[in-house]
Amino acid sequence: MSIDPGLLAGNRKPLAGYKAQHFAWSVSTQVATITLNRPERKNPLTFESYAELRDLFHQLKWADDVRAVVITGEGGNFCSGGDVHEIIGPLIALKAPELLMFTRMTGELVKMMRACPQPIVAAIDGVCAGAGAILSMASDMRLGTARSKTAFLFNRVGLAGCDMGACAMLPRIIGQGRASELLYTGRAMPGEEAERWGYFNRLCSPEDLLTQAQALAADLAGGPSFANGITKTMLHQEWAMTIEQAIEAEAQAQALCMLTEDFGRAYRAFVAKQKPRFEGN
Repeated sequence: MSIDPGLLAGNRKPLAGYKAQHFAWSVSTQVATITLNRPERKNPLTFESYAELRDLFHQLKWADDVRAVVITGEGGNFCSGGDVHEIIGPLIALKAPELLMFTRMTGELVKMMRACPQPIVAAIDGVCAGAGAILSMASDMRLGTARSKTAFLFNRVGLAGCDMGACAMLPRIIGQGRASELLYTGRAMPGEEAERWGYFNRLCSPEDLLTQAQALAADLAGGPSFANGITKTMLHQEWAMTIEQAIEAEAQAQALCMLTEDFGRAYRAFVAKQKPRFEGN
Protein backbone atom coordinates (compact mmCIF):
# COMPACT_ATOMS: atom_id res chain seq x y z
CA MET A 1 0.00 0.00 0.00
CA SER A 2 1.37 3.41 -0.95
CA ILE A 3 0.44 6.75 0.56
CA ASP A 4 0.17 9.92 -1.45
CA PRO A 5 2.92 12.23 -0.08
CA GLY A 6 0.63 15.17 -0.74
CA LEU A 7 -1.75 13.94 1.94
CA LEU A 8 1.04 14.00 4.52
CA ALA A 9 2.47 17.35 3.46
CA GLY A 10 -0.63 19.28 4.50
CA ASN A 11 -0.18 22.90 3.44
CA ARG A 12 3.39 22.39 2.22
CA LYS A 13 4.19 24.95 -0.43
CA PRO A 14 7.05 27.19 -1.52
CA LEU A 15 7.20 30.66 0.00
CA ALA A 16 9.78 32.26 -2.27
CA GLY A 17 6.96 33.97 -4.15
CA TYR A 18 5.16 35.17 -1.04
CA LYS A 19 3.96 38.78 -1.40
CA ALA A 20 4.30 40.52 1.96
CA GLN A 21 1.99 43.45 2.64
CA HIS A 22 3.51 45.05 5.75
CA PHE A 23 7.26 44.34 5.51
CA ALA A 24 9.79 43.25 2.90
CA TRP A 25 10.29 39.55 2.16
CA SER A 26 12.85 37.79 -0.02
CA VAL A 27 14.27 34.29 -0.38
CA SER A 28 17.73 33.45 -1.73
CA THR A 29 19.43 30.05 -1.59
CA GLN A 30 16.86 28.79 0.95
CA VAL A 31 17.41 31.75 3.29
CA ALA A 32 14.42 34.04 3.82
CA THR A 33 14.97 37.65 4.89
CA ILE A 34 12.23 39.62 6.64
CA THR A 35 12.94 43.36 6.68
CA LEU A 36 10.80 45.68 8.76
CA ASN A 37 10.64 48.66 6.44
CA ARG A 38 9.17 51.77 8.01
CA PRO A 39 12.52 53.48 8.58
CA GLU A 40 11.04 56.96 9.01
CA ARG A 41 9.46 55.70 12.27
CA LYS A 42 12.28 53.27 13.20
CA ASN A 43 10.26 50.31 11.89
CA PRO A 44 7.38 50.07 14.38
CA LEU A 45 4.83 47.26 14.32
CA THR A 46 1.13 47.74 13.62
CA PHE A 47 -1.87 45.49 14.24
CA GLU A 48 -1.57 44.38 10.63
CA SER A 49 2.17 43.62 10.69
CA TYR A 50 1.81 41.68 13.94
CA ALA A 51 -0.87 39.51 12.34
CA GLU A 52 0.99 39.05 9.07
CA LEU A 53 4.20 38.05 10.85
CA ARG A 54 2.24 35.58 12.98
CA ASP A 55 0.65 34.01 9.91
CA LEU A 56 3.90 33.93 7.93
CA PHE A 57 5.85 32.16 10.67
CA HIS A 58 2.97 29.68 10.89
CA GLN A 59 3.22 29.03 7.13
CA LEU A 60 6.97 28.48 7.44
CA LYS A 61 6.20 25.20 9.17
CA TRP A 62 5.22 23.83 5.75
CA ALA A 63 7.64 25.77 3.51
CA ASP A 64 9.80 23.45 1.42
CA ASP A 65 12.11 26.15 0.05
CA VAL A 66 13.14 27.98 3.26
CA ARG A 67 15.66 26.45 5.66
CA ALA A 68 16.65 29.50 7.70
CA VAL A 69 15.25 32.98 8.35
CA VAL A 70 16.87 36.37 8.94
CA ILE A 71 14.84 39.20 10.49
CA THR A 72 16.17 42.74 10.37
CA GLY A 73 15.15 46.37 10.08
CA GLU A 74 15.74 49.04 7.46
CA GLY A 75 17.52 52.36 7.90
CA GLY A 76 19.90 51.64 10.78
CA ASN A 77 17.29 50.47 13.31
CA PHE A 78 15.75 47.09 14.09
CA CYS A 79 12.29 47.89 15.47
CA SER A 80 10.94 50.55 17.83
CA GLY A 81 8.09 48.33 19.07
CA GLY A 82 4.37 48.87 18.73
CA ASP A 83 3.49 52.02 16.81
CA VAL A 84 2.50 54.69 19.35
CA HIS A 85 -0.25 56.16 17.17
CA GLU A 86 -1.49 53.03 15.41
CA ILE A 87 -1.39 50.63 18.38
CA ILE A 88 -0.88 52.34 21.74
CA GLY A 89 -3.45 55.06 21.13
CA PRO A 90 -6.25 52.71 20.05
CA LEU A 91 -5.52 50.30 22.92
CA ILE A 92 -6.36 53.02 25.46
CA ALA A 93 -9.97 52.98 24.26
CA LEU A 94 -10.49 49.19 24.34
CA LYS A 95 -12.21 47.13 27.02
CA ALA A 96 -10.66 44.12 28.76
CA PRO A 97 -11.95 41.43 26.34
CA GLU A 98 -10.54 43.24 23.29
CA LEU A 99 -7.27 43.97 25.09
CA LEU A 100 -6.90 40.28 25.92
CA MET A 101 -7.52 39.42 22.26
CA PHE A 102 -4.67 41.77 21.32
CA THR A 103 -2.18 40.46 23.90
CA ARG A 104 -2.99 36.88 22.93
CA MET A 105 -2.44 37.74 19.27
CA THR A 106 0.99 39.25 19.95
CA GLY A 107 1.92 36.26 22.08
CA GLU A 108 0.85 33.98 19.25
CA LEU A 109 3.55 35.58 17.07
CA VAL A 110 6.22 34.42 19.55
CA LYS A 111 4.66 30.96 19.64
CA MET A 112 4.81 30.74 15.84
CA MET A 113 8.44 31.89 15.81
CA ARG A 114 9.36 29.19 18.30
CA ALA A 115 7.25 26.53 16.53
CA CYS A 116 8.57 27.02 12.99
CA PRO A 117 11.39 24.51 12.34
CA GLN A 118 13.74 26.98 10.66
CA PRO A 119 16.44 28.66 12.76
CA ILE A 120 15.83 32.42 12.99
CA VAL A 121 18.74 34.87 13.05
CA ALA A 122 18.00 38.44 14.17
CA ALA A 123 20.29 41.18 12.78
CA ILE A 124 20.00 44.04 15.26
CA ASP A 125 21.21 47.59 14.73
CA GLY A 126 20.13 50.83 16.38
CA VAL A 127 16.83 50.85 18.24
CA CYS A 128 15.46 47.47 19.32
CA ALA A 129 12.70 48.29 21.79
CA GLY A 130 9.48 46.93 23.25
CA ALA A 131 7.93 44.43 20.86
CA GLY A 132 11.06 44.77 18.71
CA ALA A 133 13.12 43.48 21.63
CA ILE A 134 10.66 40.60 21.92
CA LEU A 135 11.14 39.72 18.23
CA SER A 136 14.88 39.59 18.80
CA MET A 137 14.44 37.53 21.98
CA ALA A 138 12.19 35.02 20.20
CA SER A 139 14.82 34.46 17.51
CA ASP A 140 17.27 31.58 17.85
CA MET A 141 20.40 33.68 17.44
CA ARG A 142 21.13 37.38 17.54
CA LEU A 143 23.86 39.37 15.82
CA GLY A 144 24.15 42.99 16.90
CA THR A 145 26.18 46.16 16.60
CA ALA A 146 27.95 48.14 19.30
CA ARG A 147 25.61 51.08 18.69
CA SER A 148 22.44 49.01 19.12
CA LYS A 149 20.19 49.58 22.13
CA THR A 150 17.85 46.79 23.19
CA ALA A 151 15.15 47.82 25.67
CA PHE A 152 12.26 45.85 27.14
CA LEU A 153 10.60 49.16 27.98
CA PHE A 154 7.11 48.03 28.99
CA ASN A 155 7.75 49.35 32.51
CA ARG A 156 8.34 52.81 31.03
CA VAL A 157 4.77 52.96 29.74
CA GLY A 158 3.12 51.65 32.91
CA LEU A 159 2.97 47.99 31.89
CA ALA A 160 4.44 44.84 33.40
CA GLY A 161 7.62 43.34 31.99
CA CYS A 162 5.78 40.03 31.46
CA ASP A 163 4.97 40.63 27.81
CA MET A 164 4.92 38.03 25.03
CA GLY A 165 6.91 35.51 27.08
CA ALA A 166 9.67 37.85 28.29
CA CYS A 167 9.60 36.64 31.89
CA ALA A 168 10.00 33.05 30.72
CA MET A 169 12.52 33.47 27.91
CA LEU A 170 14.79 36.39 28.79
CA PRO A 171 16.09 34.86 32.06
CA ARG A 172 17.03 31.73 30.15
CA ILE A 173 19.12 33.79 27.74
CA ILE A 174 20.92 36.20 30.09
CA GLY A 175 20.10 34.98 33.62
CA GLN A 176 17.46 35.84 36.20
CA GLY A 177 19.19 38.84 37.79
CA ARG A 178 20.09 40.55 34.54
CA ALA A 179 16.65 39.90 33.05
CA SER A 180 15.05 41.29 36.22
CA GLU A 181 17.05 44.49 35.90
CA LEU A 182 16.00 45.05 32.31
CA LEU A 183 12.35 44.18 32.90
CA TYR A 184 11.97 46.22 36.10
CA THR A 185 13.75 49.32 34.84
CA GLY A 186 13.09 49.29 31.09
CA ARG A 187 16.61 50.63 30.52
CA ALA A 188 18.40 50.05 27.24
CA MET A 189 21.07 47.36 26.96
CA PRO A 190 23.94 48.65 24.75
CA GLY A 191 25.44 46.33 22.17
CA GLU A 192 28.69 45.59 23.99
CA GLU A 193 26.78 44.75 27.17
CA ALA A 194 24.37 42.58 25.19
CA GLU A 195 27.30 40.58 23.82
CA ARG A 196 28.96 40.32 27.24
CA TRP A 197 25.72 39.10 28.79
CA GLY A 198 25.22 36.49 26.08
CA TYR A 199 22.21 38.14 24.46
CA PHE A 200 24.13 38.72 21.22
CA ASN A 201 26.06 35.84 19.73
CA ARG A 202 28.53 38.38 18.39
CA LEU A 203 28.95 42.01 17.41
CA CYS A 204 29.34 43.14 13.81
CA SER A 205 30.00 46.47 12.19
CA PRO A 206 26.78 48.12 10.97
CA GLU A 207 27.83 47.78 7.34
CA ASP A 208 28.55 44.04 7.73
CA LEU A 209 25.65 43.12 10.00
CA LEU A 210 23.12 41.87 7.45
CA THR A 211 25.80 40.14 5.38
CA GLN A 212 27.06 38.23 8.40
CA ALA A 213 23.54 37.34 9.53
CA GLN A 214 22.67 36.02 6.08
CA ALA A 215 25.97 34.11 5.91
CA LEU A 216 25.19 32.46 9.25
CA ALA A 217 21.69 31.64 8.05
CA ALA A 218 23.08 30.22 4.78
CA ASP A 219 25.46 28.02 6.76
CA LEU A 220 22.51 26.72 8.78
CA ALA A 221 20.43 26.26 5.63
CA GLY A 222 23.21 24.13 4.17
CA GLY A 223 23.10 21.81 7.16
CA PRO A 224 20.76 18.90 7.89
CA SER A 225 17.52 20.86 8.05
CA PHE A 226 15.39 18.02 9.43
CA ALA A 227 17.87 17.51 12.26
CA ASN A 228 18.14 21.27 12.85
CA GLY A 229 14.37 21.42 13.19
CA ILE A 230 14.53 18.65 15.80
CA THR A 231 17.24 20.59 17.67
CA LYS A 232 15.07 23.71 17.72
CA THR A 233 12.08 21.74 18.96
CA MET A 234 14.08 20.12 21.76
CA LEU A 235 15.73 23.38 22.81
CA HIS A 236 12.24 24.80 23.26
CA GLN A 237 10.46 21.80 24.78
CA GLU A 238 13.19 20.83 27.25
CA TRP A 239 12.64 24.03 29.25
CA ALA A 240 9.73 22.25 30.90
CA MET A 241 11.41 18.84 31.34
CA THR A 242 13.43 17.24 34.09
CA ILE A 243 16.92 16.05 33.16
CA GLU A 244 15.64 12.47 33.04
CA GLN A 245 12.76 13.43 30.75
CA ALA A 246 15.10 15.44 28.53
CA ILE A 247 17.58 12.58 28.14
CA GLU A 248 14.81 10.17 27.13
CA ALA A 249 13.26 12.71 24.74
CA GLU A 250 16.65 13.34 23.14
CA ALA A 251 17.25 9.60 22.79
CA GLN A 252 14.02 9.25 20.84
CA ALA A 253 14.71 12.36 18.75
CA GLN A 254 18.25 11.27 17.88
CA ALA A 255 17.11 7.78 16.91
CA LEU A 256 14.62 9.41 14.53
CA CYS A 257 17.39 11.53 12.99
CA MET A 258 19.48 8.38 12.46
CA LEU A 259 16.78 7.19 10.06
CA THR A 260 17.31 10.15 7.72
CA GLU A 261 19.16 10.05 4.41
CA ASP A 262 21.27 13.00 5.61
CA PHE A 263 22.77 10.80 8.34
CA GLY A 264 23.82 8.28 5.70
CA ARG A 265 25.12 11.03 3.45
CA ALA A 266 27.30 12.36 6.25
CA TYR A 267 28.80 8.91 6.86
CA ARG A 268 29.52 8.25 3.20
CA ALA A 269 31.07 11.70 2.81
CA PHE A 270 33.28 11.09 5.85
CA VAL A 271 34.48 7.78 4.41
CA ALA A 272 35.20 9.48 1.08
CA LYS A 273 36.89 12.42 2.86
CA GLN A 274 34.39 14.83 1.34
CA LYS A 275 32.07 17.48 2.71
CA PRO A 276 28.50 16.17 3.00
CA ARG A 277 25.72 17.74 0.95
CA PHE A 278 22.61 17.71 3.08
CA GLU A 279 19.20 17.63 1.43
CA GLY A 280 16.89 17.78 4.44
CA ASN A 281 15.51 14.25 4.26
